[in-house]
Amino acid sequence: MFRLDGKVALITGSTRGLGWAMAQAMVGVGAHVVVNGRTEQAVWAKAAELSLGTGRSSGIAFDVADLSAATAAVETVVERHGAIDILVNNAGIQHRSPLADFEQHEWDRVMGVNLDAPFALARAAAVHMMGAGGGRIINTGSVMGQIARPTIPAYVASKSAIAGLTRALAVELAPHGITVNAIGPGYVATEMNTPLVNDAAFNQMVIDRTPAARWGRPHEIAAAAVFLASDEASYVNGQVLLVDGGMSIAL
Repeated sequence: MFRLDGKVALITGSTRGLGWAMAQAMVGVGAHVVVNGRTEQAVWAKAAELSLGTGRSSGIAFDVADLSAATAAVETVVERHGAIDILVNNAGIQHRSPLADFEQHEWDRVMGVNLDAPFALARAAAVHMMGAGGGRIINTGSVMGQIARPTIPAYVASKSAIAGLTRALAVELAPHGITVNAIGPGYVATEMNTPLVNDAAFNQMVIDRTPAARWGRPHEIAAAAVFLASDEASYVNGQVLLVDGGMSIAL
């Protein structure tokens, strides 16, 4: 069960953090993973690491904020590998600032990476998936798509919108054999969150606020991605699978 043998998966933002964990997990169950990041050096270093003993990895460098480059990258993946069976819209950014100081350009930057890019990539990938008779699109949302914290309005808005985009694409693409789902991670101990993990007060808040009383681990998010990409999840569509230790349902 949960095998991805012969499938081609493009995972954005996969040189570190959750994307890297997803890439490792998908290669481990048979997929060919196309690693993505903004620099050639980082992308190919990680692709080489992932390929050791498997040969099931390659890379493509592009900034998801450049929508033309992102769309072109999908075409390149199909040209190189003959298909794009799985798209994981994982790349994302954060900006923290009190509302009065939150600049418009920072709002636009967060929304561009977290929402505009997943739409553009999904649109490009769906064309090929429809021609192939099916596929999987997985968006990385957040527990912050369900609840909120101060100083991150763009992040909360973008992740809430990802939930809506996931549902909208799911109902449109289902007749073509394509499922569209999202994963909503809670607080996960990744490189990006290291400053928060090391902040004693914030770390304790996460522990106290989460029924599981700990931070999540990247491989726990990766396992959800493997499930949603697999044939076993073929009847799961338009859902946000929250992997948050119970944070979103606790008072």
